[in-house]
Amino acid sequence: MGKKYFYTHIVDTSTLSLELGDMDLTPEERLHLISLIDSNIHHEILDLVLSELNSEDKKAFLIYLASEDHDKIWKLLNAKVDNIEEKIKKTVEDLKRELHKDIKEFRD
Repeated sequence: MGKKYFYTHIVDTSTLSLELGDMDLTPEERLHLISLIDSNIHHEILDLVLSELNSEDKKAFLIYLASEDHDKIWKLLNAKVDNIEEKIKKTVEDLKRELHKDIKEFRD
């Protein structure tokens, strides 16, 4: 998970990576699954953020996102959305819980 997203500092997926590490997978399969998890989390967070913004703020957010201007993204989000970091953390925790369940079912 090399790419640094604006939320990287508040999202920890290491437990999922460790669980995948315990499975009988080739390095390619493991990398593929990690990249799918990364992508899932990214889409969930974008859905959450966009659902919290009005159309003008959405445009600004997408411009900042495209230019990877993390400072401007956080200024905008903190100004426009109450408890945005907590909402992102909760969204990710819910998704991780689902993914852990999926991995566990796959392993059993």
